Amino acid sequence: MEKKYSVVIHPSPEIIEAIKTMKELLATKIGWFNSKNSVAHITICEFTTDDSQLDKFKQKLFNVCDTFTPFQVHLDDFNSYESGAFFIAPSEESKKSLQPVMKKTQKALLLSNLKKSSDPHISIGRKLTAENLKVASQLFTTIAMDFSCKEIILRELDPVRKQFFVIDSFPFGSNPQPELIQGTLF
Repeated sequence: MEKKYSVVIHPSPEIIEAIKTMKELLATKIGWFNSKNSVAHITICEFTTDDSQLDKFKQKLFNVCDTFTPFQVHLDDFNSYESGAFFIAPSEESKKSLQPVMKKTQKALLLSNLKKSSDPHISIGRKLTAENLKVASQLFTTIAMDFSCKEIILRELDPVRKQFFVIDSFPFGSNPQPELIQGTLF
């Protein structure tokens, strides 16, 4: 049976808690909204596959994460997309650290049905109306939070609750692999 999975980066438990509080505060102003109950995360990609293939993907995630070295992520801005998403953005420097991790992880999975994210962000709310985006941007104006990005999380979608839950984590191994160079031995 095909299941839906997402590969994400979680901020620290303290930041997850702080963002949960922000979402609850926003809900008191605008009512329920998409993403209200989702745990704070930076999406790398989503895919569907059947159970029999999952271990293969876990191995690929383990291998790619072994090559990454932990780094600090600084969250310093609120922003929104035209789609109605209101989110927390990492600093430019943090984006430069996150994007290669996201790209290499996506590439390692070698999936045709991969839904990729290329712009690292932590959603507060999605599919908000223009009015609700305005409320959110007036409610949340400044942010300065840091966390150590040191692992990638694999989550599975619970089709009943329509929420992802963590099924595995892959720590960064700080073993950078030399980029493979095609060449001859002689």
